[in-house]
Amino acid sequence: MSIEFKEYYKMSEIQLIEKVKKLPTAYQKEVEDFVDFILEKKINQPKMEKKRILGLLKGKMKMSDDFDTPLEDFKNYM
Repeated sequence: MSIEFKEYYKMSEIQLIEKVKKLPTAYQKEVEDFVDFILEKKINQPKMEKKRILGLLKGKMKMSDDFDTPLEDFKNYM
């Protein structure tokens, strides 16, 4: 990072803090809650894999009609 960028970043942090200080206490608490929400949502959670698409294999597999009937091999165990 360049020195100019670091100074600008520090300045904007200070400006943000000063703005928050001007808010009523109840709103400061809302700002704090929002920051906590962002930290929890974006920073502290591991990256999620792509979500699965439901129904992608619909119609490509078939289950036999007698799927739930007991198998002869397990007759002694039931």
